[in-house]
Amino acid sequence: MPQPNLPSICVFCGSSNGADPAYVQTAKELGKGIATAGLGLVFGGATVGLMGVLADAVIAGGAEVIGVMPEVLMDREIANRGITHFHVVKTMHERKALMYDHADAFIVLPGGYGTLDEFMEIVTWAQLKIHQKPCILLNINGYYDSFLAFLDHAVAQGFIKPENRRLIQVAEDAEAALTITQKHWKTQSGSAHDTKLDQLTR
Repeated sequence: MPQPNLPSICVFCGSSNGADPAYVQTAKELGKGIATAGLGLVFGGATVGLMGVLADAVIAGGAEVIGVMPEVLMDREIANRGITHFHVVKTMHERKALMYDHADAFIVLPGGYGTLDEFMEIVTWAQLKIHQKPCILLNINGYYDSFLAFLDHAVAQGFIKPENRRLIQVAEDAEAALTITQKHWKTQSGSAHDTKLDQLTR
């Protein structure tokens, strides 16, 4: 079971398994790693795709799992009722805000529009100094290579500042992602959350 007061990691990922078996394998490894470290998981609440694989691995390890899902997606994404806490919200924005509230770090696995939407909003909040929580892209077998190249292009064209580009840290496997997260927590100075800016996330 997770120890009291230990952090939780929010993971954004796809509601499908993807074409490469490495995506499912890494989701399992990440879930196992979260549980082994005594941490908690915050995720989108579904039983399908990488979300389901990840949650099942954390549950199997006896760790706490928090799921957050809008009412309209309850049937489409098949809500996972076997988790520790399940929150039903009205909107997608409320979903992201609640996931943020419960998380101390963010890791993204492969996914599509929804995954990128969730992750990039969290990174934007970091850019605005709303939080200092680590934002980690798990680039399995180069899945996000083109996306990272786009970000570098945006820096070169003057639309993203180099220091804001560095807000996204990259890991090649689950172990590296968790190592980056825990290293960030150890070296972080001050609060990871600025309560003065809470209204911007609501």
